[in-house]
Amino acid sequence: MKSPGLRAVLAPTRPADIAVVTDRTQRRVIGVELTIVVVMTFGLSAASSILSLIEAEVRSGGIGRTTVALNASASSVDWIDLARQLLSATRLFAIAALAIYLLYRSGVRLSRVGVTRAPSGRDLAWGVGLAAVIGIPGLGLYVVARELGLNAEVLPSDLTETWWRLPMLVVSAIGNAAAEEFLVVAYLITRLRQLGWGEGRSLLASALLRGSYHLYQGFGGGVGNVAMGLVYGRFHQLTSRTWPLVVGHALIDTIAFVGYALLKDRLGWLG
Repeated sequence: MKSPGLRAVLAPTRPADIAVVTDRTQRRVIGVELTIVVVMTFGLSAASSILSLIEAEVRSGGIGRTTVALNASASSVDWIDLARQLLSATRLFAIAALAIYLLYRSGVRLSRVGVTRAPSGRDLAWGVGLAAVIGIPGLGLYVVARELGLNAEVLPSDLTETWWRLPMLVVSAIGNAAAEEFLVVAYLITRLRQLGWGEGRSLLASALLRGSYHLYQGFGGGVGNVAMGLVYGRFHQLTSRTWPLVVGHALIDTIAFVGYALLKDRLGWLG
């Protein structure tokens, strides 16, 4: 793949086969669909995250004094806990499927927005690269934000030590990646393109949405995820590939979730 020039990176062009919808009725339908989908999926999560951040600042002496768990036990009964974890993962995969289905029903050629049956070898390689680009600086940002009291102490997992804990953490990582990248990037950017939004404006909307529903982690989590959204969204705009984003995101989360579960007694410096 030929590397894009600086001008293309800063101002990528809209794919020719994703046309702007000009019919008023169709535009209204897309707008209503977009609003409903975003609110039902990550919009409400964003509102809840903002309220959690405000509550931490008002009642807990600041977000830096709080602790949040990304994968928390949902029951003291082992098999019920497992069932609830599976339900949570199923919801994430359903969000990804909804995004793909709605694009398909609207007549968008899925391969043109990077939605294919399975990732290619190149997708896997790009995914590893994206994981490194985001994961390493992201860890540094988290440590700095914690030192400044701008981020909660984030526990990637506090699941009880059961036989299904590690496999479930991997499933959760993949589910998070699929839901976010297929909906917040592929679906959202494509729909905004159809409404005539410019590439920069749609990129910013996608990144801000991603950052907003991570604000429960603190300001560091919000800023870090906006940066991730800008990088991932621009990559998608330039390459029309989605699988590398899913692979990279899933790899970051898997390393964080599983690594913490196995090594948490040695990671006190992250608190």
